[in-house]
Amino acid sequence: MKSRLAQEKLRDLLGTFPAVVLLGPRQAGKTTLAFAEKDTKPNAIYLDLELPSAQRQLDDPEAYFLAHQNQLVILDEVQRFPDLFAVLRGVIDHRRRNGEAVGQFLLLGSASGVLLQQTSESLAGRVAQLELTPFQARELLPSHALAADLNSLWVRGGFPLSWMAETDANSLLWRDAFITTYLEKDIPALGPRIPSTTLRRLWTMLAHSQGELLDQSKLAGALAISGQTVGRYIDLLCDLMLVRRLHAWSGNTGKRLVRAPKVYVRDSGVVHALLGLQNLDAVLGHPVAGSSWEGFVIEQLLAAAPQAQASFYRTSHGAEVDLVLQFRAGETWVIEIKRSSAPTVSKGFYIAAEDVNATRKLVVAAVDQPFPMKDGIEVMNPLMAANLLASFSSL
Repeated sequence: MKSRLAQEKLRDLLGTFPAVVLLGPRQAGKTTLAFAEKDTKPNAIYLDLELPSAQRQLDDPEAYFLAHQNQLVILDEVQRFPDLFAVLRGVIDHRRRNGEAVGQFLLLGSASGVLLQQTSESLAGRVAQLELTPFQARELLPSHALAADLNSLWVRGGFPLSWMAETDANSLLWRDAFITTYLEKDIPALGPRIPSTTLRRLWTMLAHSQGELLDQSKLAGALAISGQTVGRYIDLLCDLMLVRRLHAWSGNTGKRLVRAPKVYVRDSGVVHALLGLQNLDAVLGHPVAGSSWEGFVIEQLLAAAPQAQASFYRTSHGAEVDLVLQFRAGETWVIEIKRSSAPTVSKGFYIAAEDVNATRKLVVAAVDQPFPMKDGIEVMNPLMAANLLASFSSL
């Protein structure tokens, strides 16, 4: 099961570009989406490059691809074979000359850094990128859903098998297994020799400090490793699309701005699994509740506006806003995130909005109906805000 929105976007890109890279963490639904597309093209070919049988078929990749002209070739976990990208460039150009301009290759991967680097170097102008996140509220809920309707998605997170589990207990069991598999199988398969116990402790520490400024020295001291090593491990978790670094806004205001990024474990269900929180009551009773909600909302909003440049704003004197979105059209939105159903904003929010020249000011909170506040501030729930952003981004 994957959303109609993702299927339509993938189809549009395959109808425009010779190749599409479909990025996303493991178990987010990339293969399911690829097979849905394959079912519409009876002669499409799927190769899972984790399987030795598929790898043997690509002993001579150029000959293989040229033998399957006029067919969509789907390559899963393609980051395992970076040498393929140079071959793909030549094959795409050859097939173009033979009249096959678009929809030649669908490349699936769960390590974004490797894929983005390879495609930018080898396939510039020939490839489009589409990030497939775990389920988002816009995919699952009607536009009129109430704030409470978001709670299950917040607690369980958006990974399909976690979301669709029969009980909260089964959902947590799936997420625990997911975390263990990543640590003990998936990450070692990418090459890094990282002790799984150390990486689990770091991942858990990031969950405890969800949405806080990154302090590599503090993390390094707790883990008895160097700050440089901590940075490398976080780079890896970001590359696997499990962790997000949200960078500080860097415009020129003449004020002392905080420069350190904030760090979020991207899926709220993984946050709760790392902390052993099984259900809504456990989450609400834990100190992480507010920051977990903040991270959950940020993922909803950024998925709805993937082209926006995202950051947060904070000065050394305390003026701050949770999210700044800058659009190509020149608009800048500031967004404050609250768990409360009766949200308020501080003086620092107004200062931040003025400093970044905000054209729109939102407070995203656990409310059922949108309403205005003074000075043009709009209050709405995360689903309403995501729908608003998606509509604006499509203009």
